[in-house]
Formats: sequence, C-alpha cells, structure tokens
Amino acid sequence: MRLTILGGGGFRVPLVYGALLRDRAEGRVTQVVLHDLDAARLSAVGRVLAEQAAGVPDAPEVVATTDLDEALRGADFVFSAIRVGGLEGRAEDERVALAEGVLGQETVGAGGIAYGLRTVPVAVDIARRVARLAPDAWVINFTNPAGLVTEAMSRHLGDRVIGICDSPVGLGRRVARVLGAHPDRAWIDYVGLNHLGWLRGLRVAGRDQLPRLLADPELLGSFEEGRLFGAEWLRSLGAIPNEYLHYYYFNRETVRAYQEADRTRGAFLRDQQARFYDGMRSPDAPALATWDRTRAEREATYMAENRETAGAGEREAEDLSGGYENVALALMRAVARDERTTLILNVRNRGTLSVLDPDAVIEVPCLVDADGAHPVAVDPLPGHATGLVCAVKAVERDILAAAGTGSREMAVRAFALHPLVDSVDVARRLVDGYTAVHPGLGYLR
Repeated sequence: MRLTILGGGGFRVPLVYGALLRDRAEGRVTQVVLHDLDAARLSAVGRVLAEQAAGVPDAPEVVATTDLDEALRGADFVFSAIRVGGLEGRAEDERVALAEGVLGQETVGAGGIAYGLRTVPVAVDIARRVARLAPDAWVINFTNPAGLVTEAMSRHLGDRVIGICDSPVGLGRRVARVLGAHPDRAWIDYVGLNHLGWLRGLRVAGRDQLPRLLADPELLGSFEEGRLFGAEWLRSLGAIPNEYLHYYYFNRETVRAYQEADRTRGAFLRDQQARFYDGMRSPDAPALATWDRTRAEREATYMAENRETAGAGEREAEDLSGGYENVALALMRAVARDERTTLILNVRNRGTLSVLDPDAVIEVPCLVDADGAHPVAVDPLPGHATGLVCAVKAVERDILAAAGTGSREMAVRAFALHPLVDSVDVARRLVDGYTAVHPGLGYLR
C-alpha cells in the first residue's frame, strides 16, 4: 500500500512514520512518498526516518520528490500536511493581527482567516489533482485550519477527504483518565467545528460519567481543561470545551498575554525549526536525537500563554507525545482493512447538526469502515454553542467565497463577521495588512 505525504519535509512527519513502523499487520503501508517544495527539508526528514527505520525489518520504503503529480500517481492514501507560507507566514499572521489588538492564532480569529485565505487555493488545486491522478485514493487532511480546508477539498473529492485533529481525542482521553475509565471503552459525546467543539458526555457501559466530574472541584482541577477554564465556568457550561475555546472565552486576557510575550508562537516555532533544519545540514548531526529534543520542547510550550493566563501550570507528561498520527493511522486502517472503529473526525454534516447544511464540514464522532467515515447522530447544541458554530461557519463560507472568486469584499466580510474581530474598520486594515506581507494573497482584488 502506498502512502503519499504532502508536506513531507514537515517537522512532524517522523511521528507518522514512527506509527507506521509499529504497524505490523497484513495490508500495511509498504511505501511512503514524501513530497515537499523544499528539497533540503525533505533531505533532513529523510535522515530522521532512516534512523527510525534502522533495525526494523520490512520498514516502509521512503521515496522523496518535489514533483507533486509524481507523488500523487498510484497513491492509495494521501496525507495532506502542507503549510502555505511556512512558519514565517504564520509569524506574520500573528504580528499583523496583534498590531490591531486582535488574536493572531493560526486557526482562530484573524490569523486563522489569513491562513485560510492563503491555503484554500492551494488545497483546492491539490484536490483537483488527486481527483485526476489518483481518483481512488483517500485524502486525510492534517492541514490547518482543518475543518475549512477539508470543506474546500470536499467540493472536489466528496467524502473521500476526511479531516483529522488530535485535540478532541486528547480531551476525551484526559476526561476518561480522571474518571478512572479506559478511553477505548468510553463513548465520547463531542460535537462542533474543528477547534470549536464541546465534550458533552462520556458514557461508560451506557452511563454518562460527566455529571460526576462536573460536581467534583478536585477532579475538575486535576486535568488541563479544568485548570485552563476553571471549575466554575465548566459547571456553568455543563460541558468541557475544546482547549481552543479559551481564545473565545478569555479573549482579552489571551490577546494581552500574546502582546506582552517576547515573541509569538509562530515566531518561536519558526526560529526553533530553523535551528533544527540548519543543524541537519551537517552530515555528522544525530538526526533522530536532534529531532526528538526539538519535538519535546515544541510540545512542552504548546499554548503556553493560555496556560500562564489561567495559572494552569505545565502540561502533563501524558500530553507531550503527540497523537494526531495515531488518529490518522487508525482512520487509514479502518478504511483499508475494514477494521471498523469510532473516531472524532471532520466530515460533511449530512444532517447531523440541523442548524447547518448537509455539506458543512463538522467535527463529530464517526463510525469508520471500508466505505469511509459516517457521522453519528448527535443531540442539538445548546444556544450559546449554536451561536458560535453558526457564526464561525458563516465566516468559513466567506473565506471559501473569497478564495474562489478573488473578492476582497468577501475577505473583509469574513474578518468583520468573526466573533473575535470587533470592527469593520479593523477588518479592512487586516486585509490591507495581510495582502501587503503575503504574496499569496495577491489574488484578492
């Protein structure tokens, strides 16, 4: 089985390859094709993968190419993990937004809109190429903003593109852990959009254990989301929000913390990864050990400003080992081998949430088999969540319209209508600011 990874020179590719090395079942991946526009990054990641594979019998063959069409031909699965504009682009997204006093995070608020406007045209081109060159392939989208990009690609690939994110899985495992339940034996009632969802129940043997958690302040304070949001607010919601909702519920505090930080998250990752890739130019550098040290630092500093604002402390050791690669491999196995499973994924709505149309991509539990991912019916969202979901989905639709038509007017509307941008004038200045620093937004007119 042939797996193509777009963004194959990306820093987290060794996580995926490591998961493949642990998969010894029949029908596993035998060839991994890495595609990237940067040959030096491909070389660096290739060295890490070679050290990972040392001593592993029948390790998947690794092929690297800068030719997109060559990478796609013959693929059974395509993992799309691109970053349009690189980490320098992310740092610019954050800088422009913070200068206007609004959030610049890569998937939320103004930064997420800018990243989406840059990424959607590229993702659509990839989807069209997949449809032409590998029509039977399944595309698993890692690229952020994951829900928006998956929806853009689904207009050309239908249900053969599925978006993944490890945030809901991590949340479910943390809640199960503090309740003394095995995560794989619990049903997680989770619903929303990517980076905008709520865990509303955790059922073990048919019984919802979430009320027990919400009633116990000590338990609520024992895991990341409990410390991040506070027990009182979680009890008010009657649910556990995805960690990214901290940007909405504590927006002023977070923006202030980001403005006061020495550098933004994007700038930190840009500088950190530049050191890694520069270091890999030396043939004597221990590739895997260097990558692993860099990865550990990256994970430990994730959402550091939010945790500092909330007084949430350091991340727990169990949350430092990644996770999205395991979701992707579980999804791929379920489709390729008909190993039926349940995963929280980004898929077309198909009537699952009545407030959104059937083609809107949402993030919900899905039953996965050889025919793909099938969303499970969920209860309606409460009013406060419905308002946020509908508002953000409307913004996503304006981003898609702007990317499809080149309409600057639609781009301004996307910024202006986002809940975390509070002024039409600010929206106009954001569009001006982003088009000035991102050549990839030159299509807006």
